[in-house]
Amino acid sequence: MSGDLEVSALAINVTIPEVLRWTDTRRGEAFTLTTLNVRLLPDGRLAAKAYGRPVGGGRGAYVSFPVPDRPELAALIDSAVGRAGALWAAHRGLG
Repeated sequence: MSGDLEVSALAINVTIPEVLRWTDTRRGEAFTLTTLNVRLLPDGRLAAKAYGRPVGGGRGAYVSFPVPDRPELAALIDSAVGRAGALWAAHRGLG
């Protein structure tokens, strides 16, 4: 059965350590990026987007930002994917 089973998404959320956070602007509002959403694509590649909160406070919109091409962010993603894989492999079933 597992060969016929379609898994449509594998995604993890990763908190960005404070020293690696950055600020970006969307629609005239500055956001501090605090979380990465990393997805495993069907072809085995990874895709990542960043999310955060408005610098000025408040909830703001749920808007994604590209992840800058920085070695320390790539290392964070790589470490997080490895950790998530270990957690999935060690799961103890439902509930």
